[in-house]
Amino acid sequence: MHQTVTKPVDSTRRWWVLAIVVAAQFMFGVDAFIVNVAIPTIAVDLHATPAQIESVIAIYLIAYATLVVTGGRLGDIHGTKNVFLAGVLGFTATSLWCGLAQSGAELIIARLAQGATAALMVPQVLATLHLLFTDETRSRAFAIYGIVLGLAGAAGFLLGGLLVTIDLAHTGWRSVFFVNVPCGLIIAAAAWRIVPTVPRRSGTKLDITGSAVLFAGLLCLIGPLLFGHDAGWAPWLWAVMGCGGLILLAFVKLEHAVARSGGMPLIDLTLLADAAFLRGLGAAFFFFVANLSFYLVMTLFMQRGLRIPPLEAGLTFIPLALAFVVASRHSGVRARHRGTKVLIEGCVLQIAGLAALALVANSIESPTAITLALTMIVFGYGQGLVMAPLSGAVLSSVKPVAAGSASGAYGTTAQIGNAAGVAAIGAVFFAIEALQSARAGFLVSLVLFVTLIMICVAFLSWMRRASARS
Repeated sequence: MHQTVTKPVDSTRRWWVLAIVVAAQFMFGVDAFIVNVAIPTIAVDLHATPAQIESVIAIYLIAYATLVVTGGRLGDIHGTKNVFLAGVLGFTATSLWCGLAQSGAELIIARLAQGATAALMVPQVLATLHLLFTDETRSRAFAIYGIVLGLAGAAGFLLGGLLVTIDLAHTGWRSVFFVNVPCGLIIAAAAWRIVPTVPRRSGTKLDITGSAVLFAGLLCLIGPLLFGHDAGWAPWLWAVMGCGGLILLAFVKLEHAVARSGGMPLIDLTLLADAAFLRGLGAAFFFFVANLSFYLVMTLFMQRGLRIPPLEAGLTFIPLALAFVVASRHSGVRARHRGTKVLIEGCVLQIAGLAALALVANSIESPTAITLALTMIVFGYGQGLVMAPLSGAVLSSVKPVAAGSASGAYGTTAQIGNAAGVAAIGAVFFAIEALQSARAGFLVSLVLFVTLIMICVAFLSWMRRASARS
């Protein structure tokens, strides 16, 4: 029989705890964007193929996505503080490995390990917010979380371009990974002293079989997207993806079997009965497919198509990131009064921003970095209205005892979306660039982004109806 520890959470220093856990989220976010800016330089230095370029980003996301539910569940079992510390220290060590990598293959393996350790660290952030902020301060805490996401983007773009340009201590692109080392050590030391022990489930074991099956299913489903172009989209790739889908169906049946036998499934099965939660995950998936892939395609278009230097390309994203921060500050209060309507409005603004960007790219032969930066502000503001409130909205119906599992499921969905977007839309961009031009690949990618965000709007509307009926 499972027992739930009932000791109340120490919330007396919760704002300090918030600062520590969102600092880890900030480091995670910076790492995602800083690599995007540096990826063209990494490709030249390591003589990487397009598939390897995508893999450096996507394999990190795949590892994170396939293991983040395990990380969330480990937080439920062993306590968020212990798992958070393990994740931060692991992320620090693997970042050092990434910076020391001597080949494209080694960097990809190191990024795989880095994503796995991030899967231990990041689920504890949302779980901690969900547990510590249960009163009227909840929207403020999630608004701060959203602001940090935006600042991470701005810092990542700026640091990526700056570090690659100044070639600090002759480390070149490697410094974009080395920067995580001192930050991670400081966060770990602060967490050890300040973060409280939170309720956890005792007397249970991790569903190792479920973890392995989920890992295999998602890897088979997403992995072929990375190397499809290099393999000529051979029939066996589609067969592997089909096997991945079947494995995921088997995973759901396996989890029910674990529950029937009295075990603790990897995913809390009560979440599968929450229609609003499931539809929210659908909205999150399509939103994130069009998230990180946008920044990859935009970076490639600027540096490969328009020959904009890395530092200038990084600076181009700053107005977008600042608009994201401003929107995140507004989104918390607006979401509290207007619910998911704010998310839909944010999606509409994103579509408008993408349309304006397409107009600029199609009508101006060589748009300047300033022109592109100003055009992306609307997109950034719309994205900021969606990202932070989306996580809160999706998790709002979840009981505190399942916070770790739910945040893990949300994190998995988000990063599957990010990985699938980088792999699929990145492949479309490279294919059209090879046949025509980077501009043509960019314009087709923008059409795909608009389509994906429209599907996200449909899921958000569906989620509202499910919430209204519950």
